[in-house]
Amino acid sequence: MTSLNHAARARFSGSSSISFVLIVIVGAIILSSINSVAPSPAQLADGVPSMVKMIGRMLPPNMESSFMNRVGLRLIETFQIALAGAAIGIILSLPIGWLAAKKVSPIGPGFWLVKVVVSLLRTIPDLVWALLFVVTVGLGAVAGTMTIVVDTIGFCGRFFAEAMEDADKEPQEALSAIGANKVSILFGAILPDAAPSMINTSLFALEKAVRSSVVLGLVGAGGIGQELKAAFDLFQYKNASAIILVIFVIVLVMELITDWLRTKLQ
Repeated sequence: MTSLNHAARARFSGSSSISFVLIVIVGAIILSSINSVAPSPAQLADGVPSMVKMIGRMLPPNMESSFMNRVGLRLIETFQIALAGAAIGIILSLPIGWLAAKKVSPIGPGFWLVKVVVSLLRTIPDLVWALLFVVTVGLGAVAGTMTIVVDTIGFCGRFFAEAMEDADKEPQEALSAIGANKVSILFGAILPDAAPSMINTSLFALEKAVRSSVVLGLVGAGGIGQELKAAFDLFQYKNASAIILVIFVIVLVMELITDWLRTKLQ
């Protein structure tokens, strides 16, 4: 009994020592990062008057009908980019998620290759994809839509795969026992159980697509972001503030819609 207590204390002491060292290392990294890149009080004090001056130049927002009509057209294009890109991405994520799902994938151990591809799509930032597609297909909404497609696959592909991996195994085993193939098991057991989680993920992807499509125009991939970039480039700050206000309203409305759909579909 005494030897067991000594062994337990030794393990606890060793674990505590390692934890303490890790906490010290993490704390040092955080403090070093704050010291390197966080704004100093002097920088904040110097920057506040400039920010106040900028806000003063942005108010009141430009609400002229001719300008708002132009913004409205860009807004419609932004929604088209988000909806088309998210819809295509969600549809493509279904087979990709299945291929990437461990112990469910029809390609066996090859699932990890698909997971690597999905991780790559998710790791590269939206604006980098947008720049690549602008170079590939030129300026405009098509590059934006392709960016949203790739971003949605990276997002949904991962969570669809996890939902399929977590699906109840008993229905799958029952279908497998009577000779059902992989496709039959997918549609008969996996998807019905994973559907609530996948619907939730799809709604988050749509919400994310709206946010992403807003900024893609900054690199020439269409949408209202292109109008915002032009306003800042031409020092038309009242125009910029009107566009920012419209973006805020649209993102807020989209969140309310997806929250409502989430409650209805659950």
